[in-house]
Amino acid sequence: MSHPRPFHSIANRWRIVTSFSLWGATYVGVRLLLDTPVAGGWRAALALVPLPFFLWLLVELIRALRVMDELERRIQLEALAVAFPLSLVLFMTLALLEIALPLDPANWSYRHIWPFLTIFYATGLTIARRRYQ
Repeated sequence: MSHPRPFHSIANRWRIVTSFSLWGATYVGVRLLLDTPVAGGWRAALALVPLPFFLWLLVELIRALRVMDELERRIQLEALAVAFPLSLVLFMTLALLEIALPLDPANWSYRHIWPFLTIFYATGLTIARRRYQ
């Protein structure tokens, strides 16, 4: 009978760190390149370069979730249960504000909003970990 490898196995960590590093490097690289004058048609193709690395990262995170113990799964679920409603509040608020007054795209575009989602997840993770300590 084979047992699943623990989440913290070296192979699992290596795949997560590698996929995260490649996504992060390509994302930063693309952001820097898009700030320079690149020909129009190539801009869209260039913008999609980080996507396969991000998808790989998501697959690795889901794979890691599948081998976590029940307590860690519960913690992750509670983190998402906090992050999702907070994200909805953020988007609803911004949508209503955008109707009420013009929001400056230099400060409130998607590239500025998505980091809030990771902050909400980290907040949920902190709350859940404290609950189960």
